[in-house]
Amino acid sequence: MNIKKTLAAIILPIGFSFYSVGQNVDSTIAGVQPNEQAFLLKNGETIIYKKPKPFSFITQLPNVTGKMVSAAFNKKSIKPWALIGASTGILFLADEAIANNVQQFSKNIHLHSEESNKILWSVKIGGKETTIIKAPGNLNTALYQVGQGFPGLLLATGLFVSGKINHNYRSLSVASQLTETFILMGVTTQVLKRISGRESPEPGNENSWKWKFLPSFKEFQKNTPKYDAYPSGHLATLMSTVTTLALNYPEKKWIMPVGCSLTGLVGLAMINNNAHWASDYPLAIGLGYLCAKTVAEKNRRIAGKANKNFANRLSYSFQYSNGHLLPAVIVKL
Repeated sequence: MNIKKTLAAIILPIGFSFYSVGQNVDSTIAGVQPNEQAFLLKNGETIIYKKPKPFSFITQLPNVTGKMVSAAFNKKSIKPWALIGASTGILFLADEAIANNVQQFSKNIHLHSEESNKILWSVKIGGKETTIIKAPGNLNTALYQVGQGFPGLLLATGLFVSGKINHNYRSLSVASQLTETFILMGVTTQVLKRISGRESPEPGNENSWKWKFLPSFKEFQKNTPKYDAYPSGHLATLMSTVTTLALNYPEKKWIMPVGCSLTGLVGLAMINNNAHWASDYPLAIGLGYLCAKTVAEKNRRIAGKANKNFANRLSYSFQYSNGHLLPAVIVKL
């Protein structure tokens, strides 16, 4: 198998699929600078992008991090924090019951929880085989790997290639944004995991109350599953990817509901394979959304018709199911 050709066959169609969406570039709009491109949408809105600077996904990190912290602790964040806190608390009380029900349901439908992979490409490093690319051997493993960030980086690569070929600033900017959110979510969730020290529900740990705050660096590295459950890095990364795409391609109404559905399936898969408790998710989802929103606002602006508040498409409620009161997220199309 020619690995480079295989990768190109996967990456390029993904990038061009987004490039072909809403490419109504209009350079005649007032206020658009020579180093900018404007994209006119059907609803009268115009999204304007500057040509991304090389490695801006790294150089912007300090500024974006500061803006995230500021946004997280202003008055407008009180309601989201209350929702995250309430959702986490309710799920925390029901964690063990939810895990048992999800795993029993998965068994009933033959959704195997064990991780199964087929190695497609590996190289020897220091005399040891290191896996570069692997393919999931079952559905649960496939869903789990969706949250690991590789699909987002795959999209970023495709968008970068298509943006370079077609001199398209939106494609280039979204590629940069996806990479930036991937880095930011990776660092943020790792810091929080090392503070919270919550044990994963791996076999032998059916107790959702096991926390050891601020474990030592050595102990964390030696026994990672004992301390890295909260919050879920997979869901934070996936939510930031979905939100980045939805904010930059608002004309594609399917991105958010499809992305949220996929996020939900990944969450269930991680409960099924004992990687996370359900209460590990609300903070992760909130972080992913906040990160993507902050990065998007830094890299594009809206002109023309008043921008509809993206957050207004999301609403929250609580539903009673199987003897438990559980939080729910509703996406308005």
